[in-house]
Amino acid sequence: MEAGAKLRCQRIGCNATFTEDDNPDGSCTFHDSPIFHDGMKEWSCCKKRSHDFSLFLEIPGCKTGKHTTEKPILTKPPAAPKKPISAPTPAANASSKEACSRCRQGFFCSEHGAPVNQKHPNPVSVPAPVESNADTQEGVSAPPRKIVDINQPQTCKNKGCGKTFKEKDNHETACNYHPGPAVFHDRMRGWKCCDIHVKEFDEFMEIPPCAKGWHNADPVS
Repeated sequence: MEAGAKLRCQRIGCNATFTEDDNPDGSCTFHDSPIFHDGMKEWSCCKKRSHDFSLFLEIPGCKTGKHTTEKPILTKPPAAPKKPISAPTPAANASSKEACSRCRQGFFCSEHGAPVNQKHPNPVSVPAPVESNADTQEGVSAPPRKIVDINQPQTCKNKGCGKTFKEKDNHETACNYHPGPAVFHDRMRGWKCCDIHVKEFDEFMEIPPCAKGWHNADPVS
């Protein structure tokens, strides 16, 4: 490398150019890993946040140091423990389950079995839980937040969606989904949110989503 050649700093939030001969301590201003949770973007180092990705990237760095050409290592959430299964499943069946629209959206599938978070094949319509601010309640901890790469492909778990997305492309109208709940009663299948009911499950899966919002990769509760 030629002496005095311009290099591009790889720290998150910096992106400045520098030379090896002119790189004093404190010349770089940067952030640590980003955190994404329920459509909110937050810097883990200074806790500053924004829903808008462009505004999020414009938040000035809160840490200082020297410029570097080494790319930062982003912390990824630990892999979830695998649920025990009653019988071994062939690899080909696992691949087809990932591609199955029913399984991707958390519904019972006679070909691949019930999802691990569904106890029986006929979910009962229940009222949606009331959201509360867990950060402000005494003695209640906030839910854990995932630290993911903004370019990491994720599968949306919103009902009626099941699409693959990247957090950098996520926004408040990116997802078409059913806020639900799904209703199964007297051999009729439908959505309470848009009050559409059909007899066949395939017809039920084709009911167009009635709401827009953020993609959500968190497991469906």
